[in-house]
Amino acid sequence: MPDVIVDKAIYAEGRRQDIDGDISDAVDLARSRGDCFVWIGLFEPDEDEFELIRDELRLHPLAAEDAVSAHQRPKLERYDDTLFVVLKTLSYLDDTSDIEVGEIMLFLGRDFVVTVRHGAGNPLGPVRHRLEKDKELLEHGPAAVLYAVCDEVVDHYGVVAHEVEVDIIGLERAVFDPQGRDVTADIYSLKREVLEFRTAEDPLVPVMQEIARGRVAECAGTREYFRDVLDHLLRVDGQVDAHNELLTSVLSAHLALQGKQQNEDMRKISAWAAIIAVPTAIAGIYGMNFEHMPELHWRYGYLLVIVVMAAAMGIVFYKLRKNGWL
Repeated sequence: MPDVIVDKAIYAEGRRQDIDGDISDAVDLARSRGDCFVWIGLFEPDEDEFELIRDELRLHPLAAEDAVSAHQRPKLERYDDTLFVVLKTLSYLDDTSDIEVGEIMLFLGRDFVVTVRHGAGNPLGPVRHRLEKDKELLEHGPAAVLYAVCDEVVDHYGVVAHEVEVDIIGLERAVFDPQGRDVTADIYSLKREVLEFRTAEDPLVPVMQEIARGRVAECAGTREYFRDVLDHLLRVDGQVDAHNELLTSVLSAHLALQGKQQNEDMRKISAWAAIIAVPTAIAGIYGMNFEHMPELHWRYGYLLVIVVMAAAMGIVFYKLRKNGWL
């Protein structure tokens, strides 16, 4: 169990008190005092490792199962007097231009917060440290932790959205570069990443709206903070929409340019075929071996045929070049 516990502390009057003994003792202390709460941070616990926390805090089995198994949609659910919130975390990988998705689950009670993190993205250590420096915010209790985590996650959404925008600009340049490579696969790959982005952030919008509108009693005192998170989230949501539309436009432009290039190639092939057809036709006529062909016995017949071939090919070449086929 200690391996999965990232951090644990009691917070009273906006100040941190480290937990030296068992978690159960800290929970009992928080419940007996009534003016503090316990924050326990876990990283990828399995069912057995989470069992102690579940039993001690009397968490609902279904919510506990979701927290352990992960792969949940962003959501807010209530189990008796406990809130269960699921957030999707996003991290941009510079090496592969991929978006890595993780999850953070939060259990909020009157005197406790449990955060369960899956995936390497968005470690909560910096969030905890920043929150511990803001005594006024921390005095709001577990709701302050939920706000701080949501704010961190949505801030990372903005960072990832910017990186995706940079990738799209790069693809635009590659599409309109005459010497550029085929980027069809890159466009589809980025569209898939944007879809994954949308799957992470879009379901979080109604969750934040629910809290910001004061429909979650536990967060009533922090509505203003959550409104700020909601505003930021809506901006990101708009950016994701714009990115998706822009990628569709880039793909359409790329396919149109490819079609245009193919048409130009076919025109050139057809033009050269027409030029070659001229001497082929003339040679075919004189290769039919008719008995009476006066030119065959004329002294300059061969030279005349060569000149006619060259002249005809030159005329056809000139006409095709003038019309832009060559």
